[in-house]
Amino acid sequence: MPSGTASFNLYPDRITFVTSANHPPPSAPAHGGDQIGLALAREGVRLIYTLCGGHIVSILTGAKRAGIRVIDVRDEASAVFAADATARLTGIPGVAAVTAGPGVTNAITALKNAQLAEVPLLLLGGATGTLLRGRGALQDIDQLTLLETAVKWLGSCEKVREMVPAVHQAFTIARAGVPGPVFLETPVDLLYGEDLVRDWYMAAAGKGKDLRSRLLGGYLRRHANNLFRGARAEPGSAGEPRRPPLPAPSRGNLSRASHLLSRAARPVLVVGSQAVASVGHAPQIAAVIEALGIPVYLAGGARGLLGARHPLQLRHKRKEALREADLVLLAGQPIDFRLDYGRHIGRSAKLVALARSTEGYAKNRRPSLAIDADAGLSLIALAQMVSGDVARWGDWLKGLRARDDEREKQIDEGAAQTLPDGVNPLRLCREIDKILPDDSVLVADGGDFVATAAYSIAPRKPLSWLDPGVFGTLGVGGGFALAAGLCRPESEVWLLWGDGSCGFSLAEFDTMARHGAPVLAIVGNDASWSQIAREQVEILGDDVSTVLARTDYHKVAEGYGGVGFVLKRDEDIAGVLADARAALREGKPVLVNAHLGKSEFRKGSISM
Repeated sequence: MPSGTASFNLYPDRITFVTSANHPPPSAPAHGGDQIGLALAREGVRLIYTLCGGHIVSILTGAKRAGIRVIDVRDEASAVFAADATARLTGIPGVAAVTAGPGVTNAITALKNAQLAEVPLLLLGGATGTLLRGRGALQDIDQLTLLETAVKWLGSCEKVREMVPAVHQAFTIARAGVPGPVFLETPVDLLYGEDLVRDWYMAAAGKGKDLRSRLLGGYLRRHANNLFRGARAEPGSAGEPRRPPLPAPSRGNLSRASHLLSRAARPVLVVGSQAVASVGHAPQIAAVIEALGIPVYLAGGARGLLGARHPLQLRHKRKEALREADLVLLAGQPIDFRLDYGRHIGRSAKLVALARSTEGYAKNRRPSLAIDADAGLSLIALAQMVSGDVARWGDWLKGLRARDDEREKQIDEGAAQTLPDGVNPLRLCREIDKILPDDSVLVADGGDFVATAAYSIAPRKPLSWLDPGVFGTLGVGGGFALAAGLCRPESEVWLLWGDGSCGFSLAEFDTMARHGAPVLAIVGNDASWSQIAREQVEILGDDVSTVLARTDYHKVAEGYGGVGFVLKRDEDIAGVLADARAALREGKPVLVNAHLGKSEFRKGSISM
């Protein structure tokens, strides 16, 4: 093993340190950064994402000493996006550490995205020393007030002995109930060794013998005593990690749901991201959906739950199916703009909502039955009470399937067309779908091109589709794909990128190359912010601010240490994709710059 490295199992049940002689696990943590590193390791953390900064370097060295791999990115938002994707893929809250001030503010969009997507993660934010707050110190701002609406919980440590309990509390809160991001502020004078911090304080006091100097020195000594009192506790003495139980459904509510299902002639099940919030249950949830036998639509992070082409799974014409259904089960799927605020569901249909908090999931329409519990557990328990009767719903499913197949045929016909000004995006997506391996992860970051891909590329297995979620955030791609490459090194990671969204995080190709995270990025380059331009030009007659260029993104990727390809003709699709996959197997990130022609496939599809 190379000097200074650590090996670890990414998903252990118990943490076992296997470190080099240069970095033995400390028996008593040398400083606050070491304590945080050990606390994170006890929570099962194996990756921490960061952009270095003076306020947090001790956290990073402490994490490394604890056997945690430190991944330094090129933008703080990408660090939080990577932590978000790590949580979705592993079930362990992701962790990012950013420096004070602009480091924290750069992370806000990614934090809010995780909050709305209900993803548990911990952001560790550096802060100025406890005695310098509000005195004009470098990067000193009121971070807690700024972040209080973007996270589920936040806190700030005032003493070294508070940090380990605060880390464990943060993890518990991030996981409990409706999952979400949390923020812990760590002042810099808690993160270094006691002797060094005392030297800093005494230097500030000066060596004068006058009364003012002696009073200042005494005050600073008392403050240091308070900071470090009780700080040398042994690892584990400050509490254990605690995983809160999943909220379980009541038997009474399950009986009522079973009764409604037994009377339904045209049921539809919609499974959303929150249903797979408990990552370990995903295979069991897939099995019980099959046992229930209800026609199902998968949304968000639940895409891929049943594989590519399960007979119960439908991908198109969801609005029509919901309007015709007499029973709609929403499992971890909010009634928001994606369901037209409930108007997609027929007024006479019975509506059953399964979510950890149905209050937020039913703000636009009152369910017939609201079950406040983990949606995945609720489906598992419901399947144990009822026997799915596919034959009873056979005609209903057959009609839905016929419409689905007709839409697939239309997509195939659109893919067969030749566009005069570039690659047909539907044909490109269909070719990707043909070669996509069973063990693959798809990352979606963009508007028009990515939405086209969502119609025409099928994820292969549970937890193999990553998109931003309800916030619709552009720029998740670099961080999400980086995390997928690190968490799933055995999988092919495909990043579907719009040319607009690519600009947010293309620099993370540097991170992928340095840290050995092979990713295959397909940039749908139509030289436009097409998602916006479609409606803007038609309604307002002006393309202002929506025009881009056929930028050489493949050359930028090469400059960052990756491999680049350019694709300009339909007949070259298969060959370029084959070459890109071959380069990917060499361990480098790869970017295919696909020059797309203008397509009318998604005309009139904007959502608000």
